[in-house]
Amino acid sequence: MSSFLSRRRVLAGGAGAALGMSVLGATATTASAAPALRSSREETRTLDELYRAALADGGKLVIYAGGDTATQQDGTKAAFRKRFPDIDLTLIVDYSKYHDVRVDNQFATDTLVPDVVQLQTLQDFTRWKEQGRLLPYKPAGFSKVYDKFKDPQGAWVGIAAVAFSFLYGVDAVGADAPKSPLELIDPKWKGKIASSYPHDDDASLYLYSLYAQRYGWEWVAAFAAQDVRFARGSNSPGDAVRAGQKAIGVGSSGTLVSTSPVRWVVPEGHPFMAWGQRAAILKQARNTTAAQLYLNWQLSDAQQGASFNGWSVRTDTTLPAGLKPIWEYPNANIDGFPRFMADRAAVERWKQTFALYFGEVKGDPSPGWLGLHPGA
Repeated sequence: MSSFLSRRRVLAGGAGAALGMSVLGATATTASAAPALRSSREETRTLDELYRAALADGGKLVIYAGGDTATQQDGTKAAFRKRFPDIDLTLIVDYSKYHDVRVDNQFATDTLVPDVVQLQTLQDFTRWKEQGRLLPYKPAGFSKVYDKFKDPQGAWVGIAAVAFSFLYGVDAVGADAPKSPLELIDPKWKGKIASSYPHDDDASLYLYSLYAQRYGWEWVAAFAAQDVRFARGSNSPGDAVRAGQKAIGVGSSGTLVSTSPVRWVVPEGHPFMAWGQRAAILKQARNTTAAQLYLNWQLSDAQQGASFNGWSVRTDTTLPAGLKPIWEYPNANIDGFPRFMADRAAVERWKQTFALYFGEVKGDPSPGWLGLHPGA
């Protein structure tokens, strides 16, 4: 797979290199002078103590969160505000691939807005750590977080275990429910499948790359012939199935805790993918204590035990009956996704190859167009 290049890839590579030299030059300069990141002790203050300290520091907090719709983090905002009503919280949702370059541009122009970033673009946290952009911090419970979901020095920590696979409407498929991605190319599902564009979202892209490597390009070609409705946003497949528009959705998160009216599938012996959604406090953050409060709250027993999919990033959380920790599913590929995200040249080749099979990405971004400084 790594051996092929398209003309479009070569042109994009040249443009990207130029952009990196001009727009991100200030970031690269900072990296060369970045101080070594030192480890920190795990937080010992309670949430209430941190809350009082955050209020004393001004009581404001701005978070940039990766996601698909402007309202996707409304539950998080409501729960945080209920627990800490006097914190002035601003939480902005956008695709991670826009938030990360937005933050880079804010670094370069000395206009940083967020205190916390929580994104799917795992490679950015490695880079920002190397550049000295992240504040080393270990929230309470850090020692209980699964080792591969945290940076040893506390530069970043996973706050949620997320997984992508396919799903279907129980009533829509009846007794013919597909048991693996291999069955999605059955002609009986033609015109009945919705999917996020794999070449628009890196998690969906990794999922499709696993399918291509497991089943071959013949599977990809057959899937492309299924009259799939592609849309932007990994929320779109589930939305289409829940609305009764399609029977099957591919490239979306879900839960094994509930199976009706929509069942999300972890196929036995077949690939799916999972990762720990990383969060970090930026070293230049204006509201450091409120940011610390947020990370401690996210890693708290109460929050981890109330996750939408039942999984936790902590090793000591009691999971719903029937669930194993996400890292105990050998087909979840939790080691593969960070490696995949780190190889940006390979990511671009995968994107452009899937565009040849499925067509170019169409449609406005589902969170809207947010510009350079949302939340300022």
